[in-house]
Amino acid sequence: MTTIDIFLLITMMMLVLGIMASFIRMLKGPTIWDRILMLNLISAKVVLLIAIYAIYMESLTLLDIAISYGIIGFLTMTLLSKFIMTGGNEK
Repeated sequence: MTTIDIFLLITMMMLVLGIMASFIRMLKGPTIWDRILMLNLISAKVVLLIAIYAIYMESLTLLDIAISYGIIGFLTMTLLSKFIMTGGNEK
């Protein structure tokens, strides 16, 4: 195991810990906007985790999946925010 492999494994473990901390914060968030922000942060960290795992496994397909997940996460946050701001009423 090379030094870069160890570095990538440590980075992935730190990201998993960050995702768990963000999830706990999402559950405790006092407002809906705090929860949406944490959901967006979790989505971004998952994209980073997939990208780092793709580098670790030397797989270009996983990088495509990370990009697709990032786009889906962005669209989901945008639509969810719009839905909450309008109160569920479409105008």
